[in-house]
Amino acid sequence: MIEIKNINKSFGDNNVLKNISFKFEKGKTNLIIGESGSGKTTLLRILIGLHDIDNGEVLYDGRDFTRLNTKDKRKLRQEIGVLFQKGALYDYMSVEENIMFPLTMFTNQSYEEKLQRVNDCLERVNLKNNNHLSVSELSGGMVKRVSIARAIVMQPKYLLCDEPNSGLDPKTAIIIDNLIQEITLESNITTIVNTHDMNSVMEIGQSIAYINNGEICWSGSKEELIENNNKQLNDFVFASKLFKRLKRN
Repeated sequence: MIEIKNINKSFGDNNVLKNISFKFEKGKTNLIIGESGSGKTTLLRILIGLHDIDNGEVLYDGRDFTRLNTKDKRKLRQEIGVLFQKGALYDYMSVEENIMFPLTMFTNQSYEEKLQRVNDCLERVNLKNNNHLSVSELSGGMVKRVSIARAIVMQPKYLLCDEPNSGLDPKTAIIIDNLIQEITLESNITTIVNTHDMNSVMEIGQSIAYINNGEICWSGSKEELIENNNKQLNDFVFASKLFKRLKRN
């Protein structure tokens, strides 16, 4: 479980996050939703450790990430898999080298051990025997699947995903959503997905936090979302005709 308590974050005079608290549950796909500029990306960057906070707590199974020393922060980061919005693969590396990179950085495993783990992850994301493809040879969906393989290669306890469906067609987006949820359930990890894609919300949203102007204004499941009475949330969720019809039904 990841828990945030009374998080505040400002950039100059811009108060981006305002005293927010939430529990991201283990074994579930926890979604952070909100409009662009609402603060959800800043929150994810705080969880990863790319931004410091003004005050509050970020607890990974009770360990306050913000108060750990450099050595312990490095150790905790090895338990966190990250799927970046654009994949963040290294263009000069092959698929195999990209996925193996964290193992090379953080473990003393032999090449044979690392290769076995890479192959296991490639098979899990349905890219078996694609080890030696270059990044330039990958489709958008394949880039996301390779990025997922790299994110899980260290067998993380926590998986943080930033807009995983950005730039994908609807069919491929569903495949990526389902893959993230399957891995979450199989490994019983704490997964957080930062998204504004309402199709993703209705596909895999087990626990949802809605951020508006730096505050969590609503939380619940995807079933509860349909019946909610929060005007700000409804204006965001039911902006499309499709979801307006869903609300009426």
